[in-house]
Amino acid sequence: MTSPNDPAKPHPLSASKPDLRFGSNAIRLTFREWIFVAIVCLAAFLFAPRLWERVERFEPDADYRVPYELSQDYWLYRRASRVAGAQEKILVVGDSVVWGQYVTKDQTLTHYLNEQAGEPGFANLGFDGGHPVALAGLLEHYGQDIASQRVLLHCNLLWTASKKHDLQTDRSFAFNHPDLAPQFSPRIPCYAEPYTRRVGIAIERGVPFFAWASHIRIASFEQRDLPAWTIEHPYADPVAAIRKGLAPREDRLLHEPVSWTERGIQKQAFEWVGLGTSLQWRFFREAVATLQRRGNRVFVLVGPFNEHMLKEENRLVFADRKRQVEAWLRENSVPHLVPPPLPSELYADASHPLAEGYARLAKWLLDEPAFARFNAK
Repeated sequence: MTSPNDPAKPHPLSASKPDLRFGSNAIRLTFREWIFVAIVCLAAFLFAPRLWERVERFEPDADYRVPYELSQDYWLYRRASRVAGAQEKILVVGDSVVWGQYVTKDQTLTHYLNEQAGEPGFANLGFDGGHPVALAGLLEHYGQDIASQRVLLHCNLLWTASKKHDLQTDRSFAFNHPDLAPQFSPRIPCYAEPYTRRVGIAIERGVPFFAWASHIRIASFEQRDLPAWTIEHPYADPVAAIRKGLAPREDRLLHEPVSWTERGIQKQAFEWVGLGTSLQWRFFREAVATLQRRGNRVFVLVGPFNEHMLKEENRLVFADRKRQVEAWLRENSVPHLVPPPLPSELYADASHPLAEGYARLAKWLLDEPAFARFNAK
């Protein structure tokens, strides 16, 4: 008689014991099933961004501007530029001066251009913090649909007001839109992102799926990835968050709309960077070249800069800077307007007008013969 523990006799439970080689796998797929999964993932990778545009409603009104909270949603910016271009509008491209930092969306430059022209022929494609280095990157990597259009491009010389504005300081600091800056060449002295992160940014620029995934994260999950968002909202439904999509956001004022003197801002003496060595001026010219290379007609608006804020000697330096910029535009046959300063009380700070300032600027543009020729279809 043999014992239950006799090694010569199989253990009574051995037939039901799992193969421990696969003990950590909850799901095991056959080769054919893996092929099917690969096809589904590839289809989503290739077609999800375009299919999403059919799901997520996007019907911008005449005064639409990309919401401040979505300033880094470059996938949405590309979609907005495509929609505006299909409507044959003049695309007004630039930084927060175009976007309207101290006004609501119905007080911006594009609003008054539409109002005074008598038709909604201008689209606001300003984005907050869009310095020329970022602008050139945005147009290069996400502005492919801005082609064969009319583009009113804003040039804000404030970005050359110091080495820090010009991104030339050796000490790193957090500047606006680093994902749009050159990741490898030319070198941005103050940009200290690890190279592993730079490679990821470069890949995202070239693959629409990653830009779309970033759009979902920014628009639906408060700029967090899904795990981080669920920790902050443990009882919320992620599907409901995605379904809200581009729900209308409150068009609130970011800052109180009062003049720079009421705000107590003192006159300044900026340490201007020479245009010959300026990174921002170099990349502004690259932005113009990118737009022209894609068959766009470009009109440049230089300013409006608040010269009332400058100390006398600094004002003379700035006047020379304007002449240099205007000379380059003229030499390169780029139609442009260099307007005179607005009245002092119509500025909120060094470069942002208040509502009445935008209205005056719109009138100056529409009365400019070169702009009238540019405006003609």
